[in-house]
Amino acid sequence: MRVLVLTKRQYMLKDLINDHFGRFREIPLELAQSGHLVRGLMLSYAKRDEGWLSDGPVLWKSINATRLKIPGLLVFILHSMRLAKKCEMIWACSDSFYGVIGCWLGRLFKVPVIFDIYDNFAEFFVAKLPLMKKLYQWAIMRSDAITCLSSSFAKSIKEKYGRAEHVYPIEFAIRNDIFKPLDKTRCRKMLGLPPHAVLVGTAGGLFKVRDVHLFIEAFCHLKKKYQDLHLALAGPLDNIIQIPYDSQVHYLGTLPYEEVPYLINSLDVAVVCYADDEYGKYCFPQKTREFMACDVPTIAARVGGLKELFADHPEWLYTPGDVESLTEVLERRLSDKRTGYLKPPTWKDLAKLLEGIMCRIRDERVQSIQL
Repeated sequence: MRVLVLTKRQYMLKDLINDHFGRFREIPLELAQSGHLVRGLMLSYAKRDEGWLSDGPVLWKSINATRLKIPGLLVFILHSMRLAKKCEMIWACSDSFYGVIGCWLGRLFKVPVIFDIYDNFAEFFVAKLPLMKKLYQWAIMRSDAITCLSSSFAKSIKEKYGRAEHVYPIEFAIRNDIFKPLDKTRCRKMLGLPPHAVLVGTAGGLFKVRDVHLFIEAFCHLKKKYQDLHLALAGPLDNIIQIPYDSQVHYLGTLPYEEVPYLINSLDVAVVCYADDEYGKYCFPQKTREFMACDVPTIAARVGGLKELFADHPEWLYTPGDVESLTEVLERRLSDKRTGYLKPPTWKDLAKLLEGIMCRIRDERVQSIQL
C-alpha cells in the first residue's frame, strides 16, 4: 500500500528525524519495513535542512514553516496535494491542522484518511480558534477512521463528537533497545547520584499543571521520616515549579533521550504525575511505559489511561491533586517493590494494528464503490 504520512517535525520536545523519536517516526518505519511504500511530509517549526531525507525505507520531505508561518504552511499544503495524488492511504498526525489537511486531501483525491489524535487536540491553542474548532470537528466526523492514544480517549471521542464507529486505540510503545533493566549501581554512578540512598523520582515535563509540585511536597514530608530518602528529577521546568535547594534533591536538567534510562534504572520508585483535568483525563504518557520497561516500581495518578494500565493494582494509584494520598501511596511503594508488569507493546505491534485498520478501511472503500 502507498501510504502518505502528514505530521509536524517537532513534538514532545523532540525532533522526528534528528532524534529518531516517537510515534510518527516509528510506526511509519515499521510499516515500511513490512513492505508498504511510505512517504512522509513534515512541517518544521524550527529551521532545519529542507528537502527529501531518508530514514531507512521511509522517505521524508521536510519543509520549514519560516518565521511568518503562513508561507511555509502554503508550501506544505501544495506539496501534500502532489503527494496525495499518488497515495492509497493518508495517516494524518500530530495536530488538528494536519487532520484537517489530510481529510480535505482525502475528499479531494478520493483517498481514505485515518486521523491520528495522539493527544487531546481540543485543548491545544490552535484547535480553540473558532474556525479551526469547527474544522477539527469536521475532520473527526469525515475521516474514514480515527486512531487515538487510549480506550478511554476513544470512548470520549465517541461521546463528545457522536462518532459511532471506526475509532481505534493505538497507544504508545517504547524503544526496547534502550528502555530495559540496567544495573542500578552503574546507572547511579554515571549520573553522579548517591549509590546507597533510597531514591524516588521522575523524568519528563516538570510542570505545575501536571502536579509535580505535589510530588516534591510529598517527598519533603517523607524525608523527615526516612533520612536516607533522596529525590531525583530530570526534564524541562516551567516558571512555577521550585526545586528545593537541598543536598537530598538532585535535579539533572533535561537529559539526552538515550540517558533517560540511566535515571529510571537508578530509582527505587518512579512517580507519574498528572492532574485530574482535560489533559490528564485523556493522557497515556509514554513515560509510564518506559518506567515499566525498565522494571522499576511505579506509582501514578488515578486518571485517564493510567487507571486502565494499573487496573490490577489500584493500590499503586494515588488520588490526583491530593498530596496526602500521593504521600501514602509512595510510602507504601517503598516497601512494596513488586513489578511483574505485562510486556509493553513494541512499535512493530502498534504498526500491525494500524496496518489492519488501513486494510479494513481500504476494503470497505472498495466494496462501497462496487456497490
